Amino acid sequence: MKKIIYTERAPRPIGPYSQGIVAGCYVFISGQIPIDPLTGKIVDGEFSDRVVRVLENIKAIIESVGGSLNDIVKVTVFLRDIGMFQQFNEIYSRYFKEDPPARTVVEVSNLPRGVDIEMEAIAYICRE
Repeated sequence: MKKIIYTERAPRPIGPYSQGIVAGCYVFISGQIPIDPLTGKIVDGEFSDRVVRVLENIKAIIESVGGSLNDIVKVTVFLRDIGMFQQFNEIYSRYFKEDPPARTVVEVSNLPRGVDIEMEAIAYICRE
């Protein structure tokens, strides 16, 4: 059985997909790009501002189903410029301080709306 996730604290999907899905104990969070959920616009400014927005969107989605960033077990990151890896890591490490999830980072040629970062996550939220 699956449950669709929707929260006003994260951007509305820009295509035919859900913000996330709860399936059993797992939460699958769709790729998040740096869209401000209040304006529906891509975050301007520095790369670091966009990384923060993506992480805040993921945080909002996981929190909407009673989880936290600590419940995330796998993250996949898509960067248009792998040269931004160091800067990305600096910000990412503020969100995942202890026991960080497994992670893959890949460079891609393009992303939706021409953004420079997209991130998806999988969480495990069963409480035993």
